[in-house]
Amino acid sequence: EKESNQFAVIFLVASVNFHISRILDGLLDGYDNRLRPGLGENVTEIKTNIFVTSFGPVSDTEMEYTIDVFFRQSWKDERLCFKGPMEMLPLNNLLASNIWTPDTFFLNGKKSIAHNMTTPNKLLRLKDDGTLLYTMRLTISAECPMQLEDFPMDAHACPLKFGSYAYPISEVVYTWSQEATKSVSVAEDGSRLNQYHLTGQSAGTENIHTSRGYTVMMAHFYLKRKIGYFVIQTYMPCFMTVILSQVSFWLNRESVPARTVFGVTTVLTMTTLSISARNSLPKVAYATAMDWFIAVCYAFVFSALIEFATVNYFTKRSWKPNNVCSAGVNYTPNLTKDVSISTISNTTSVQLRASEAKILDPKKTYNSVSKIDKMSRIVFPVLFGTFNLVYWATYLNREPVVKRVVTPM
Repeated sequence: EKESNQFAVIFLVASVNFHISRILDGLLDGYDNRLRPGLGENVTEIKTNIFVTSFGPVSDTEMEYTIDVFFRQSWKDERLCFKGPMEMLPLNNLLASNIWTPDTFFLNGKKSIAHNMTTPNKLLRLKDDGTLLYTMRLTISAECPMQLEDFPMDAHACPLKFGSYAYPISEVVYTWSQEATKSVSVAEDGSRLNQYHLTGQSAGTENIHTSRGYTVMMAHFYLKRKIGYFVIQTYMPCFMTVILSQVSFWLNRESVPARTVFGVTTVLTMTTLSISARNSLPKVAYATAMDWFIAVCYAFVFSALIEFATVNYFTKRSWKPNNVCSAGVNYTPNLTKDVSISTISNTTSVQLRASEAKILDPKKTYNSVSKIDKMSRIVFPVLFGTFNLVYWATYLNREPVVKRVVTPM
């Protein structure tokens, strides 16, 4: 009885497979894959949706991003209707070359790769009413126009545009298979970004107005830049360089070598920081938020150097005499020791020594503090602190402007 049951199952499977093979042979009998479905009768509707398996990386210098997706397309071809034991037939990807498939291309794609290991990563399903589901795994490098005025507190909307290469809207129309919020989805662990947060995505359409007219499907991925890297690599070094330049205000104005080293070193450091900060960006013709911060820091550092030059210019110089005025000590001849002459000599000597002490008064000639330095110790830190308060309050509390050009379905 057991063997008879096994034999019955094998016979049933064999008969089903034979029946399906006859169905497939009959489907392609007289089928012309050069003609679109519904040619001359109605418009072919292509329903699409995208599942993102990984997003990133994003290149700022090239203004492009890389995305790995399952790209799904569904359409109805009544020439492939069948009647059989199954409602849906799982077909081999080789059949895709024998039937009509949409000529979809990516308008802003720079390079696209269809995965073929170990076999072509394609899925084809056929329903009994002629509806086909065609899924491909693709890796796409696409353009992402960026406005970097708010860099590194910027946000961007990276588009993915696709549509028919040859068919106008009078022949082929693309639609989203589900509502706009669900037609484009991203895997929970799909982000491959180091400098950005993937904050969301949206889907929509756009019509290209030409002599024939085309429909373009658009998906946008919204990115917000992480600022932590730039705080460590640029903002903190600039901040510390400005503070270091203001240390010279607390040195005596006679310390010319020390204050010169402070001024020149900090200016050169700011120059190096400004050059290195630009290396990670495309050569845009406008100033970014980071450029403004660096420019103001550079101005503070350079002003500190100019302040020292001003103080040094108004510093009065004096030198200590080589010997104590010997003329002040009167040597009288040994022959006479007149008391009156001795008294006059001692009085003159005391007056000269008092004059010498007045000239060499350290409070007025050495370790002196300029009034300009005293004012700078207060004015420079207050101005720099005010600038930082305004700068960070402006850029951190406002939402970056992102052009949302997607038209919701």
